[in-house]
Amino acid sequence: MAPAKKSGKKPAAAPLGKKSSSKKVTNPLFEKKSRNFGIGSDIQPSRDLTRFVKWPEYVRLQRQKVVLHQRLKVPPAIAQFSHSLDKNTATQLFRLLNKYQPETKQEKKARLDKEAQAIAANDGKKVEKDGKKPLFVKQGLNHCVALIEAKKANLVIIADDVDPIELVVFVPALCRKMGVPYVIVKNKARLGTVVHKKKAAILTLQDVRSEDSSELAKLVSAAKANFTEKFDQHRREWGGGKRGNKSASMMARKAKAAGTSVAVLERS
Repeated sequence: MAPAKKSGKKPAAAPLGKKSSSKKVTNPLFEKKSRNFGIGSDIQPSRDLTRFVKWPEYVRLQRQKVVLHQRLKVPPAIAQFSHSLDKNTATQLFRLLNKYQPETKQEKKARLDKEAQAIAANDGKKVEKDGKKPLFVKQGLNHCVALIEAKKANLVIIADDVDPIELVVFVPALCRKMGVPYVIVKNKARLGTVVHKKKAAILTLQDVRSEDSSELAKLVSAAKANFTEKFDQHRREWGGGKRGNKSASMMARKAKAAGTSVAVLERS
C-alpha cells in the first residue's frame, strides 16, 4: 500500500521588496586565504603542551614537597617560619645590611698585599693599624649562635627556606630566651647576596655606626612587635592541613547537603 501524501500549504513567498541577500559583503582589499595544515604545507599553530611535558626529577620532587607541606599538618616549631617579615620592613632591613657587607675575596687580597708591602718597607716589622675594627655583618651558624648565647647580637636575621630546617629551628626559641630580637625573612639566596655567597641560613648584626643607630632601633622594635611578642601565639599554631581543589569542593558539597559549614563537618 502506498504511503499517504502529506497535505499542507506551502508558505507564501517573500515580497520582492523585502528579499534578503545571503551574500556577505567583504572588503576587496583583504583576500581570505584558507590554510592547509597537511604534511609539507602550512606550519602548525603553537599550542600549550605543558601538561604533556615530563619534567626533570628534581623539579617533580620540588613540587611534590611543596604540595606535601600544604597538605600535611606541620608542627608549630616549623610552621612559625611561614610568618615572614613584610615587604616594606624587609626592604629597609636589606638596605641596612648592604651597608655592612663583608669584604670580598678581591678586597681581602688587596688589603693583605698592601699590609705585606708596608711590612716589607718597614724592614720586616709590623705596622700598627689605623682606625677602629671594621663593622661587618656576622655570618655562619655556629658564630651567630655563639653571639646570641653571649647576648652580643643586636638583631638576628633567619631565612624561612633553610633545608634541612633543623639547622635553624631552635634559633627563635634561643633568641627569645636570651632576649635577642630576631626576624624571619624570605629567600636564603637573598641573605647570601649580602655576604657574597650563594645562600646563607642566618646573619647577625652586632654593632652599627652611630648614623645608623636610629634605623636599627626601628627594625628592632618591628622585630619585637612581629616576632618576639607573638612567640607564644606562633607556638600554638599548627600549619598545613590545606585541602586540594577536588577535596575542598567535595567537602563544600557535603556541607551544603548537611546544612552546616565545612569547619563543623571537618571537626565531626
